[in-house]
Amino acid sequence: MYRLYYLMPLILFTLTACTEEKAAQPTVAAELPSYSQAAKEYQEKSKAEMAKMDPKDLAVMQQAAESLAKTLPDPGLNLGETAPDFTLPDPTGKNVSLSSLLKEGPVVLVFYRGAWCPYCNMHLHVLNESLPEFRRYGAQLVAITPQQPDKSAEQLKKDGYPFLVLSDLDSSVMQAYRLYYELDSELVMVYQKFGLNVEDFNGPGRNVLPVPGTFVLDQKGVVRARHADTDYTQRMEPAEIIKILKAF
Repeated sequence: MYRLYYLMPLILFTLTACTEEKAAQPTVAAELPSYSQAAKEYQEKSKAEMAKMDPKDLAVMQQAAESLAKTLPDPGLNLGETAPDFTLPDPTGKNVSLSSLLKEGPVVLVFYRGAWCPYCNMHLHVLNESLPEFRRYGAQLVAITPQQPDKSAEQLKKDGYPFLVLSDLDSSVMQAYRLYYELDSELVMVYQKFGLNVEDFNGPGRNVLPVPGTFVLDQKGVVRARHADTDYTQRMEPAEIIKILKAF
């Protein structure tokens, strides 16, 4: 069976249920939401569409997935590293630095591919629902994406996220956090065949993405927990983040 790395974003990437409705305003829940459960349900719903895909396209996706895993066998910052500082624009064009955010408390830093990625959207939704618990421990959620600020503005308007979304327009932050990679030209063509043009989100000539990564930073900027995997269907659960924040 083909792995899901590059396959699933093409399956209803703009129609997934997670992005059709506005995100509910976060409330404190007795049980934290589960990303893995949401992803499992999405995959079950998408099986029929997956079965219709051209084997040649599947082969391109599989090869790209295997190549990325070999190129980045251990992506992202390691535990104990100090997170590189950065200054990036928010959707309004205002520049925000990591150092200024850390003055307010711990930071949950999430790198995601873009508004077009259903797995990214599922992850952002469960993190949004968990915000009251993050805030309970003085932490704030900050998301970083290679997409243009206007695309982030559209996403925030649609989903009602109250947290910061910053745009890495020259890919320097993705590179500093060791998450950066470029899409293979054949994979780009397959994406376009299914109506997904990454350049429409990132800008001309920028067929680049981060390996999805989550880093829990203490107030000194030290990585206290981390998750980064070239299999972008795998993400850090809110419960894992809370467990670390409790230990600060």
